[in-house]
Amino acid sequence: MARQEKRLSAVALAKLGAGRHADGDGLYLQVDPSGARRWVYQFQLRNRARAMGLGPFPEIRLADAREKARDARKLVKSGTDPIDARRIEAASSVTFGEFADEFMAGLGQKTKDTRAWNPKHKKQWEESLTKHAALLRPMRLDAITTEHILRVLKPLWNRVPATASRVRGRIERVLDAARARKLRSGDNPAAWRGHLEHLDLAKPSKNADDRRQPAMPWADVPAFIAKLRKREGVAPMALEFLVLTGARSGEVLGAKWDEIDLDAKVWTVPAARTKTAKVHRVPLSTAAMAVLDRARQLRDGDFIFPGRRRGGRLTPTGLAIFMRQGMKIDGAVPHGFRSSFRDWCSEHGIARDLAELSLAHMVGNKTEQAYHRTDLLEQRRPVMEKWGQHCVGETVDNVVLFQAREVVS
Repeated sequence: MARQEKRLSAVALAKLGAGRHADGDGLYLQVDPSGARRWVYQFQLRNRARAMGLGPFPEIRLADAREKARDARKLVKSGTDPIDARRIEAASSVTFGEFADEFMAGLGQKTKDTRAWNPKHKKQWEESLTKHAALLRPMRLDAITTEHILRVLKPLWNRVPATASRVRGRIERVLDAARARKLRSGDNPAAWRGHLEHLDLAKPSKNADDRRQPAMPWADVPAFIAKLRKREGVAPMALEFLVLTGARSGEVLGAKWDEIDLDAKVWTVPAARTKTAKVHRVPLSTAAMAVLDRARQLRDGDFIFPGRRRGGRLTPTGLAIFMRQGMKIDGAVPHGFRSSFRDWCSEHGIARDLAELSLAHMVGNKTEQAYHRTDLLEQRRPVMEKWGQHCVGETVDNVVLFQAREVVS
């Protein structure tokens, strides 16, 4: 068939009425009832009709539209979809930082299948993909290689392995999403299984945060508590409560009076302040209740352990400084008492389930977690009571074992 002659002229373009006006060889000017005009290239590839927008008129002149259509026709003739080609070309300018921010914004939205992030979870993701992955942020998505991933991870891997593992996992998810959006191709350079596990990185361990923190031997805890009780103020009480409950610093220092059920002797830590983003109930031992009795005498607002400023609270950094400088402890940090408690559990026959649930660790694989919905609060109560007795220097007998399951951090 002979090549169709061009039927549009630059003079007539502004006068055309609503409809689609052919220029030939698949190029059309689409005029909307509103008067808006835009160029469209229509083609067929692999028995599929496709339409490709080429831009608005008059911003895109007739000569420019014809040139764009001509370039698109060359791609179609070679078997390439010009729409896909344009998307790939546009993707080459998208940076990791831009896409990571968009990805996080989408994750944080509540849907029928997912809940909105709590502030702590949001902050952790932002820190991983902005602070720790700063090297990647200005890079094009399709330019990121395994070498770049290793440069991000190696400074963290041995020093803070749990953090490194989370950073790697979050980078992997971002790059997977980019591939699904056709913004990059090929294997994921941040994938662990079948890729990074074969390189010079040690396999990340479960619950590494707790084991890596400098910890006081459990046998030394009673002497430390005795020394701590000689100090006055809020920080000594907060630190003692942290030791007795096995909780994290942020959970203790953010504790409010309305979280405490004095009659039931239970402290309910809200999901927004837990690492697992799930509510954690802590059975309060006699020793822990005694700390609360002392704290009530200093009550000044909602926080159990208030800071110097009215309405404020102590900070984890302040508690660590008090332990290091005020108590002259160099070989341990507040978070390390969780490891002290865990070691004490192992030495005294405490079942693994009970020990790990006491630390608010998730027990079992995903299937088991779906069916195992109890937190074994009452079974944990004697465990925390025995731990409290040990901490204040009382004699402790072994606790009856409870069948254990695999633990997931």
